Amino acid sequence: MKAPLNLQLIHHRGEDRILVKTDNYQPLNNIVRQIPKALYSKTYKSWHLPVQKEIVLLFINKATPIADVNTTQLRDQLIKRKQTSSTNTVQATTTPTYHLPLNTYTSKGTVASKIYKEPQAPGAKESFVKIAPCNAQVIKEMRQHLHLKGYSPSTIKTYLGEVAAFLQTIKDHKAEDFSTQRIKDYLQYCFTTLKLSENTVHSRMNALKFYYEQVLGKEKFFWEIPRAKKRIILPKVISEEKILKGLLETKNLKHKSILFTAYSAGLRVSEVVKIKITDIDSDRMQIRIESAKGKKDRMCTLGKATLQLLRDYVTEYKPKTYLFEGQDPTEHYSNRSAQIIFNDAFKKLGLPPNISFHSLRHSYATHLLENGTDIKYIQELLGHNDIKTTLRYTHVSKKELGKIESPIDKILRKL
Repeated sequence: MKAPLNLQLIHHRGEDRILVKTDNYQPLNNIVRQIPKALYSKTYKSWHLPVQKEIVLLFINKATPIADVNTTQLRDQLIKRKQTSSTNTVQATTTPTYHLPLNTYTSKGTVASKIYKEPQAPGAKESFVKIAPCNAQVIKEMRQHLHLKGYSPSTIKTYLGEVAAFLQTIKDHKAEDFSTQRIKDYLQYCFTTLKLSENTVHSRMNALKFYYEQVLGKEKFFWEIPRAKKRIILPKVISEEKILKGLLETKNLKHKSILFTAYSAGLRVSEVVKIKITDIDSDRMQIRIESAKGKKDRMCTLGKATLQLLRDYVTEYKPKTYLFEGQDPTEHYSNRSAQIIFNDAFKKLGLPPNISFHSLRHSYATHLLENGTDIKYIQELLGHNDIKTTLRYTHVSKKELGKIESPIDKILRKL
């Protein structure tokens, strides 16, 4: 008998999501872990998916063999949502959008990635929602300044998104007229009302600091604004046994080559997909990484097993420029596709839901440390500027912690 499964629409953390109540049924948990953009909510004690047709259909197709999926409630909710959205659109044409003063916030929360819309095609324009005309120039000036300063596309996207979220909140108050105290009030609102994490507020502060000090030239504008202590998040590490199992059970040669290369060299997903054939130095057993994070080049290790696998892969796929080509041979494989490959290979091994492609890099560093590699060498291989970043791995390494015996075990041995 199939397990009953009801899908429903919820509003969670400022956006609509589709709730998937698996009731902790492990086969269903294993399926939903493999779905792109699936997240686990401690509040609902359930998984939830984005409201995207292709992702929902993918989940339903995978779940149907073991679950009786009921979408009636979800369909009714989506129809009602569409009708409500149409009504709001009509009202927006006649009702002023920007009228609330700064001290009367009504929003329950904004997510920067939802405010800033990334261009989906070459030449497409960036778009922002609910930004008052008096602040329209802010985004243009920010974008130009970020480009001239040579910031990476990902940093530009983040900064513009964070500033856009700020502009949406302040409505028709001119951002350039804000005092330090008003910025403090806004950041307090981010903590107390929006319930944003310390790391998210740090990101927003960095973006606002760039606007006020770099774009507007207000030197030391943020000196009087304190920063919250950042939460220290330990790296998510996969055991050597499960790393090996995930790699060996991946049958597709291209997929296996991507995962092997990422783990064996400790690469970020954005680095492994951009490797060119000329970056592989089989004589020195190294991989050259160009313009990595911080615009730094570095050399990484090339394992013997990885080299042999890559030779088999190149023989079969015959890539021209990029080692891992996308659907367009002139473009590299996408980050998102690499993430999906990782999910397919590792999420079925019963790993925690917050494990991601980047965990391969964390695992590489931790396993090197546990095998006796000096921390300074690990710092160089990973490309860290600050040794403190690399020292995080000492907190998750089992090399020394494994030697410490719990007091309860010692007491029980005496019985």
